[in-house]
Amino acid sequence: MADHDRTTARALLRRQGRTYADEAGIDLADRPGPLYQLLVLTTLLSTRIRAGVALHAARELFTAGYRTPAAMAAATWQERVDALGRGHYRRYDERTASELGQGADLCLDRWHGDLRRLHRAADGERTALRRMLTEFPGIGPTGADIFLREAQTVWPDLRPYADRRTLSGARHLGLPTSAARLADLVGGADFGRFASALVRVALDPDSAREVTAAR
Repeated sequence: MADHDRTTARALLRRQGRTYADEAGIDLADRPGPLYQLLVLTTLLSTRIRAGVALHAARELFTAGYRTPAAMAAATWQERVDALGRGHYRRYDERTASELGQGADLCLDRWHGDLRRLHRAADGERTALRRMLTEFPGIGPTGADIFLREAQTVWPDLRPYADRRTLSGARHLGLPTSAARLADLVGGADFGRFASALVRVALDPDSAREVTAAR
């Protein structure tokens, strides 16, 4: 069974092994800019909107130059609304534009624009990290999970991080439903990509058949 599960995991990584950050054009690294961009993406993904729309909107914000909290805070509310609109992020554009501005201010005021400070302040405690992330406007427990699931690619102390949606995707594929057992199926550096791929399966259960057929 273990070999079967590893084969499934490899097939999934081949077919869907991109993080959401990668899809949004974020070259994720343990640096202030990329980590802030992940926070922006997390804010967009936290609303009841399709992931593809959130990704498109994130790319529009970044194309407009809002890649740092200083740039986001300096933009007017209308400029943020317009960028979100170009990404077809229309249903929540006004509220989200406000949240992005408030979140940028919080990032600057509390963390001096550097979310590595937040990471250090948590001292490896996931509960503390989740709590601090939910202090950002628009980011609740689910959003905190999104951020940490993606951030584990550059914050190894988080691995393996598997949230509810990750485990739901594993269930659809008949894989183990604990983070530790899933981590046994792939290399540590690949676990973030693996977790994102499992989330895609959770959001589109029909894709599970494609993965199993590709083994």
